[in-house]
Amino acid sequence: MNTAEEPRPDGFVRYVALGDSQTEGLGDGDDTGGLRGWADRLAEHLAAVNPSLQYANLAVRGRVAGQVRAEQLGPALDLRPDLASVVAGVNDLLRPRFDAGRTVRELEEMFAALTAAGAHVVTLTFPDIGRVAPIARPVRHRVFDLNARIRVAAARHGVTLADTAAHAVATDPRLWSADRLHASPLGHERIAAAAAYALRLPGIDDNWSRPLPSQELPGRRQAAAAELRWAAGFLGPWLVRRFHGRSSGDGRAAKRPRLLPLGTGPGCPEGTGLHTAAQRE
Repeated sequence: MNTAEEPRPDGFVRYVALGDSQTEGLGDGDDTGGLRGWADRLAEHLAAVNPSLQYANLAVRGRVAGQVRAEQLGPALDLRPDLASVVAGVNDLLRPRFDAGRTVRELEEMFAALTAAGAHVVTLTFPDIGRVAPIARPVRHRVFDLNARIRVAAARHGVTLADTAAHAVATDPRLWSADRLHASPLGHERIAAAAAYALRLPGIDDNWSRPLPSQELPGRRQAAAAELRWAAGFLGPWLVRRFHGRSSGDGRAAKRPRLLPLGTGPGCPEGTGLHTAAQRE
């Protein structure tokens, strides 16, 4: 099996995704028609290199890094992946008692265990959420701290890092869904391309990091009204859940807990929510 230092030049065979709502795919589809998300899209890139790819997605919305490690690491190791993505930490930094060091220690435990088992690991940094949701500016320093620690941890364990936070396009509103916490379909597409580029997959360039065409910005009054609508529609319900100790992931299980070829399994009309290039043609 491959080492953690270098991606496989002939493509990966067994890809397992660990994480929270972003990896589950919120913002890209819905619970009725099926969620797609950046990990599903990355699987499509991987399948273009190796059509025999098998893919599992263990991510569950609402999970903090410690829950991802406790609930998903063991099942991931049982699947013996040669590629794993580990993305978690945003739910941690939104908690009042956020501890960046503790969060990254949870990530490092997953990095270490997966690489020791022979998997290549890929992870991401997070955008400045103060630019995505102005009301979140008081916690933007947490994002910077977490990203700095993720970069160090990734380097220490030979983990491939898609440093999306280093590019201004990561905070373009068009890459974010209405709740400003989850990527839009375009955002998920860009994240997948960033990971594929970091993994040096054939045919993937750096277009993901380039800015979108300019657009007219809303006036001050329009922006203020949008902030109020967002607070009422998304921030308020989120605070109510936190107050009552509830999570959006309560009672939920992974959408794709077993390794399956693309085109089979739960989640879309054909079974997965994934559409390979061959299926689209």
